[in-house]
Amino acid sequence: MAGAIASRMSFSSLKRKQPKTFTVRIMTMDAEMEFNCEVKWKGKDLFDLVCRTLGLRETWFFGLQYMIKDTMAWLKMDKKVKKQILDEKIYCPPEASVLLASYAVQAKYGDYDPTVHKRGFLAQEELLPKGVINLYQMTPEMWEERITSWYGQHRGRARDEAEMEYLKIAQDLEMYGVNYFAIRNKKGTELLLGVDALGLHIYDPENKLTPKISFPWNEIRNVSYSDKEFTIKPLDKKIDVFKFNSSKLRVNKLILQLCIGNHDLFMRRRKADSLEVQQMKAQAREEKARKQMERQRLAREKQMREEAERTRDELERRLLQLKEEATMANEALMRSEETADLLAEKAQITEEEAKLLAQKAAEAEQEMQRIKATAIRTEDEKRLMEQKVLEAEMLALKMAEESERRAKEADQLKQDLQEARDSERRAKQKLLEITSKSSYTPMNSSTTALPADLPTFSLISESLSFDFKDTDMKRLSMEIEKEKVEYMEKSKHLQEQLNELKTEIEALKLKERETAMDILHNENSDRGNSKHNTIKKPQAQGRRPICI
Repeated sequence: MAGAIASRMSFSSLKRKQPKTFTVRIMTMDAEMEFNCEVKWKGKDLFDLVCRTLGLRETWFFGLQYMIKDTMAWLKMDKKVKKQILDEKIYCPPEASVLLASYAVQAKYGDYDPTVHKRGFLAQEELLPKGVINLYQMTPEMWEERITSWYGQHRGRARDEAEMEYLKIAQDLEMYGVNYFAIRNKKGTELLLGVDALGLHIYDPENKLTPKISFPWNEIRNVSYSDKEFTIKPLDKKIDVFKFNSSKLRVNKLILQLCIGNHDLFMRRRKADSLEVQQMKAQAREEKARKQMERQRLAREKQMREEAERTRDELERRLLQLKEEATMANEALMRSEETADLLAEKAQITEEEAKLLAQKAAEAEQEMQRIKATAIRTEDEKRLMEQKVLEAEMLALKMAEESERRAKEADQLKQDLQEARDSERRAKQKLLEITSKSSYTPMNSSTTALPADLPTFSLISESLSFDFKDTDMKRLSMEIEKEKVEYMEKSKHLQEQLNELKTEIEALKLKERETAMDILHNENSDRGNSKHNTIKKPQAQGRRPICI
């Protein structure tokens, strides 16, 4: 009884510990699969499970696409590439680092808006490798200014487009997508083997940027290994076979698997698309066109909204200006009225003074007449009287002149009063005009809604090998060259931008802090070497034996 209870308890506890799962359906070009995923899983957990199930080792070439609100989206796998660049596991030159940082900011913040994205908004973001920051005598504000100047040029790009541009630029870095393996040649010299989507590359251990020699996939006939010896047979039989040794048999197996996977992808990209792939591409083009039209519509609506806001701001500014003019006119009118009142009061006082002086002049005239009429009997009295008469005449003359002056002053004051009243009338007329202007009719605006040949593999005792058939290899080479020419033409403008930024910050570089990678990258740039034109060298040296 007790044992049964204990068994039931253990079974129930085990049942409770089982995590909750849900079913996810994954469709590839070749098959359709279902996986049981735990609720706490993230998208990358599902991606890793799919890669393990399919046996994919070149996981950086693949991604998961899903639907969200009737929109196709991709699982964000660029974070891995970004982390490798920031951790300097993939070397990135300074000018390319700034450009990549601008696309990362576009993907995170959307379109640049000076009113929102003010100075210092990138202070907490990790956007540049520390080696790049230490290489130049530049402050964080100077780096932010250069990143923001390019960020502003990405206006209108959606977040997924910015992420795709980030990956397109990153894939041109010399170390992007390359798996390095330590090997030795027949002489025992230590070398590095690099395997990527373009082919096989042999590097000096101190220089992971520039391969000593490269073997493009379309120039390789056979890749095989036996025990620890690995053999690369070029398609041109006049070129010597390249052999090298690795430290472990397991490493050779891994190298061979990477070669098979990369060569398979190389061949698939050059085959005609299946009907399903064509339909997927057509749907992608339609979706892109729809998104483009939607962005254009939103841009038009945003532009109309900005224009309406500018018009509103202009009308508000004009109204404020009219109010200020009206206030000034009112103040001028009040000053004119005060001046007119003062002049009127002064004119009245002057007129009263003139009347008083006239009265005094009349009294003086009467006094003079009275004195003349008075008989002066004695000569002294006569002289005295004459003297008084003379003084009275002088006084009368002075008073007459003063009276005339006061009369003129009264006339002038009357004229000033009239001018003040005219000024008051003009001020009232201007105030009336301003008041009539401010009563405008609002602008009516209406916004209209705007709308296969695959390689063969053989396993003999302890050796593995596979052969690449040389059928249509010349045709594939021509296609590859054509693709390279088209790509270089598209990249010309981008390279000019990068060179311009490099020239701008070159004066701030601290030469003593340059790393070996920086020096190698500069030497490659001076020679005109890049990731894509390096693989042309074996063709030019195809008639000579390989000696490494």
